[in-house]
Amino acid sequence: MKTFNNKSELKDYINAQREQGQTIGFVPTMGALHKGHLSLVNFGLEDNSVVVVSVFVNPTQFNNSEDLKKYPRTLDRDVELLQSVSEKKIVVYAPSVNDIYEGKTISEHFTFGGLEHEMEGAFRPGHFDGVGTIVKRLLEIVNPDKAYFGEKDFQQLQIVKKMIELKNIPTEIIGCPIFRANDGLAMSSRNERLNSEYREASPFIYKTLKYAKEKFGTKSAKVVTDWVKKQYKKHPLLELEYFLIADVDTLKPVKRKSTKKTYRAFIAVYANDIRLIDNIALN
Repeated sequence: MKTFNNKSELKDYINAQREQGQTIGFVPTMGALHKGHLSLVNFGLEDNSVVVVSVFVNPTQFNNSEDLKKYPRTLDRDVELLQSVSEKKIVVYAPSVNDIYEGKTISEHFTFGGLEHEMEGAFRPGHFDGVGTIVKRLLEIVNPDKAYFGEKDFQQLQIVKKMIELKNIPTEIIGCPIFRANDGLAMSSRNERLNSEYREASPFIYKTLKYAKEKFGTKSAKVVTDWVKKQYKKHPLLELEYFLIADVDTLKPVKRKSTKKTYRAFIAVYANDIRLIDNIALN
């Protein structure tokens, strides 16, 4: 398996593949890979000749320095996992911060039509400027035909789609279903930091989302939201940061349901100091 640490060498390799008529897929990650990431890679392999997987812990999207410091870095294991999927059709790009930012580790400022102010944007100031900055730079480096993002970070997926539109980037963005553990917990690199007690408790997140979906069929968004909040007030371990039901296009909280709109429920929960997010389609 080829691994590149330098963007110039990666570009040369990709250009050579294109000259041979190969198509390029791309899966951006921050490493600590798990089955959820591998599912994205497999979607990419179905559509493309070669899939580039970036492994880069991006400092500009962390508004909490401790979170950045604690984020798991497991490159050797990540490469082994990818090799188990395909040794010849996957290429790893594991750059240094300097290779990406060239000595200027700062975010660009983006306007995403208001999408950036909802949910994660409200609780993590500057986060989506960091996301936009790194995704834009990686897409410029890799120049893929298609790029694959998981729906667990649904707001991020919508923001990336908006950036593609605003910046006229010639890449098709593919949203892929959330990959879950057998007990329903959405796969995330942060899950590795959960101790046994919190790991055992965390499937409660998806359980409440499923109940919320069921209730939303007959109840208002306010009734469903109040019910979810009550469940977490009674929970001994998990602390709710937010739960809301939003229009999938605008990400704005729903005030009155409409049969002409599509909705999704979004949640962020703390398991001790580990922040977990999830979401579910409602209609």
